Amino acid sequence: MPVASPYASRLARIPVRRAEVEILGTRTAYWVYGPDDAETSILAVHGFRGDHHGLEPVVAHLPGVRVVMPDLPGFGETPPVPGRPLDLDAFVAWLTAFAAEVAPGAVVLGHSFGSIVASAAVARGLPTSRLILVNPIGAPALEGPRGVLTRLAVLYYAAGARLPDPVGTWLLRWPVIVRIMSIAMAKTRDRALRRWIHDQHDRFFSGFSDRQALREAFVTSVSHDVRAFAPRIAQPTLLIAADRDDITPIEAERALRGLFPDARLVELTDVGHLIHYERPAEAAEAIRSFV
Repeated sequence: MPVASPYASRLARIPVRRAEVEILGTRTAYWVYGPDDAETSILAVHGFRGDHHGLEPVVAHLPGVRVVMPDLPGFGETPPVPGRPLDLDAFVAWLTAFAAEVAPGAVVLGHSFGSIVASAAVARGLPTSRLILVNPIGAPALEGPRGVLTRLAVLYYAAGARLPDPVGTWLLRWPVIVRIMSIAMAKTRDRALRRWIHDQHDRFFSGFSDRQALREAFVTSVSHDVRAFAPRIAQPTLLIAADRDDITPIEAERALRGLFPDARLVELTDVGHLIHYERPAEAAEAIRSFV
């Protein structure tokens, strides 16, 4: 039985509808939260292995804002882009086309891996007035505080792609591995919140379409970071970072801020790579002030 969300009552007060649109030949599933006539619209891009559910706690704290959240190709209810690998070019082309079709002119938000896709798309011309990056990947993942674990993850995803299909798929969806990832990322000392976080990862962290798409997306996630795109982003940018992030240390986030022509950094303390789960109210407050 699913663990009750601590943000469920807030989210229940926000209208939501599911829709689909064909983008680059793939049936893209997306969700629209909030009123259609809202003054502010945000296009939100989730992180690696997740889907639209991950950013719902932040949405729950943004009443009155229209938030459009698609499942990335290869994850959740959106199949991969046909006929091409899930490299950064594919994700950027898909996001740019999706924005033009469904959320033209919306503020763009990306979390974790979504920060790479969002910043790359904006740097390459996706029209938006502002950019928001939550837990941005501000340095190579292989050089982060847990770079050794990232290297082990490289071997894990490679093995999952090369083993016979049933074995490889089982390995990539093995609940023990998912739980280890969840334990490593969660920093909260609130036991109820930790249980809910682990339940979210148990339910949604294995919703990838197939093992090849997962490996391609993983390679993309560890092969790029936001630094390469920051100097080309003229729009005002908000970085929401954590002082206990195991993927990008806070010192790297401070350095990342200086690479943008116009950026501000909000630092949250005693939290890691799961700001969207552990501190969504503070993230939403920073977002609302920014937009």
